[in-house]
Amino acid sequence: MQETPKASRLHIAILGRRNAGKSSLINALTNQKVALVSDVPGTTTDPVYKAMEILPIGPVMIIDTAGIDDSGCLGTLRVERTMSVLNKADLVIIVLEAESGITQYEKALIEGIKVKKIPIIGVINKTDKITIAAELVMKWSKEFNIPLLPTSVKNSQGIEELKKLIITYAPPDWQGPPVIGDLIQAKDTIILVTPIDSAAPKGRLILPQVQTIRDILDHDGVTIVVKETELKQAIQNLRKLPRLIVTDSQAFERVSAETPSGVMLTSFSILFARHKGDLETLVSGVKNIEKLKPGDTVLIAEACTHHQQADDIGTVKIPRWLQKKVGGELNFEWAAGSHFPEDLSKYSLIIHCGACMLNRKEMLHRLSEVTNKAVPVVNYGILIAYINGILEQALEPFPQIQRILSELN
Repeated sequence: MQETPKASRLHIAILGRRNAGKSSLINALTNQKVALVSDVPGTTTDPVYKAMEILPIGPVMIIDTAGIDDSGCLGTLRVERTMSVLNKADLVIIVLEAESGITQYEKALIEGIKVKKIPIIGVINKTDKITIAAELVMKWSKEFNIPLLPTSVKNSQGIEELKKLIITYAPPDWQGPPVIGDLIQAKDTIILVTPIDSAAPKGRLILPQVQTIRDILDHDGVTIVVKETELKQAIQNLRKLPRLIVTDSQAFERVSAETPSGVMLTSFSILFARHKGDLETLVSGVKNIEKLKPGDTVLIAEACTHHQQADDIGTVKIPRWLQKKVGGELNFEWAAGSHFPEDLSKYSLIIHCGACMLNRKEMLHRLSEVTNKAVPVVNYGILIAYINGILEQALEPFPQIQRILSELN
């Protein structure tokens, strides 16, 4: 991997009315002409994601959006897409025009963002055209309880101050817990089991495997990467048993059988269930597997849109395992990529992938929607461990989950 993945970048959404200067602000922030700028209102029609570095912040994902005051049938759809960006935004910058200030559009927007508890920075743009009194800026700032910064993109005024505000207001926990670093100690040996089959991408490892390796290295651990067929030999070659074995969930049964007593076991999918979402919520959903009955509808959600293989995990294996468990036919539906259904009422269970392609904010939003509608949800790895009868073993590295396991038993 040569670049920071999209899902591992701070997501900054730029919102405002048409022609407020959102695209110009992005160009000024990055010191590049990455966004199309025009005096014609409505130049940006759909959210546009721009991965970049903003020093000294580091890797970020800036989201350029259509104007919140767009009108007409198409305009309404554009506004809906703009507002959906809030489900994945870690930080929002609202761009105001100096001449018109805060209108009904910004007031409604600020209200909606605060409900979602997203940090907000206000930028009063185009101050080269009209002078804004400091007293008025302070009054607006207090009224809406957000920091407000006068800027002029044309004169590069306020851009460095805006970068400092981004650093100050970016939520400290936006990345979530480490993938694995807090579960190990320096010099620990961790074996990663990565099956190389028809589903494995040619010439590379998949994202969760790469990120787990990097996190182990960042925490001074020793990592050994093997296929499931070489696991036993790898363990025998060690003078000291590994602290932890992490496997692809599909190899859980075999790897569990070959894991020595005293060595903890989990999967990449379970690691990412904690890193990207809420492990407790996903484990709690396991008890609902026993409540499934033939004819129930199950949603399988994958954050990526990979090419499906003949024995695909999401479309073939999990449905097969679940129907065998239930003892009859289930109705399956699938959601892929950024699509996630709004109406969840018909589902008896939702099974979500590890979410390596989503940022933490979007995954937490999905879990919040599911929880609010009282629909049980589990993660791929958790489901597979449960079906193989090794859920307790697979969750041993996470002491905080033991209370939920005792309730399940």
